[in-house]
Amino acid sequence: MIIERKVKVEDLLTEANLDAFVFFDLANIRYLCDFTGTDGVLVVSDQTDSFLSDSRYQTQAQQQVKSENLVCYQKKLDGIIAELKRLDVRRVGIESETLTVSTWLELQKKTIGKIEWVPVGKPLQRLRAVKDRDEIDSLEKAALLNLQAFNEIESLIAPGISEKELALALEFSLKHRGGEAKAFDFIVASGVRGALPHGLPSEKLIEPGDLITIDFGTRVNGYHSDETVTVAVGDVNSKSRDIYDTVLEAHDLALEAVVPGISLLALDAVARDYIVRAGYGDYFGHGLGHGVGLEIHEYPSLSPKSEGVIEEGMVITIEPGIYLPGYGGVRIEDTVVVTSDGYRCLTHISKQFKQFPA
Repeated sequence: MIIERKVKVEDLLTEANLDAFVFFDLANIRYLCDFTGTDGVLVVSDQTDSFLSDSRYQTQAQQQVKSENLVCYQKKLDGIIAELKRLDVRRVGIESETLTVSTWLELQKKTIGKIEWVPVGKPLQRLRAVKDRDEIDSLEKAALLNLQAFNEIESLIAPGISEKELALALEFSLKHRGGEAKAFDFIVASGVRGALPHGLPSEKLIEPGDLITIDFGTRVNGYHSDETVTVAVGDVNSKSRDIYDTVLEAHDLALEAVVPGISLLALDAVARDYIVRAGYGDYFGHGLGHGVGLEIHEYPSLSPKSEGVIEEGMVITIEPGIYLPGYGGVRIEDTVVVTSDGYRCLTHISKQFKQFPA
């Protein structure tokens, strides 16, 4: 395992009073031992660690995986149980948030009276919450591709182009510049469709007077970029401009409030309370943001229900929005890394109001 990250697992074993932990989640496995394949298991005890996979991944594991032991299994669960028997462990942790119930039940059935399986949730959330220098470097590279790709496709933003065409141009540009894959299904929602927070691109053509919300990102070394811009095509009415200005101010106020120690709930409230005071409180239905890393949505979540505090080294999004059914909407999003005295923005596209010719 990667030594600096193994310490985190050792702390987890101590905190949960475990003899070992079995990682099934591929993001956790990649984080801990660098495996990028699509199937495998990492077993970690206070004695050693072992990466297990089938014959398809043996060569890849030998080239990539940082682990004391590489084990080839024919049947996954049987291989895991055999390794745990070799380690002579009884109290074993599993990922309660991602492991399927059927797998858990099968493990229990096969090890009755021999192994106690302990579902671990909240303590595991923090495993990848604070990013190291290498992770932040990959996140920065992904964010830079966002800027370059958006600059390239800006000339296409005009009446007559469809939302789907804009999304495809962005995806092509990101891949052409080295992005591994799109970070998620892009959102391009114009005009009245801007009221859809997750408005996937449609055949709708851009029209004069539209606001267009574009939420997109890519992946570099497994790490994701995430950014949302809302732009205007031609003149927009005063109501649309007021919505934009309200969201931008909420976004900026929240950024200014980012500092280690502030509660996740309080940070969400900075933006939310401003939007409420502006009269749009009923139209901001999602959380202020989320963690970003090997997954596009990671701990922490910033919402009125969140628990915990912001910590130095966390990478989070700040993305308030207002969505008026039957009218349209605005979302503005940046990704930032929390520093000792505030934040550093990883995304680079200007969020000031921008109007393209009609």
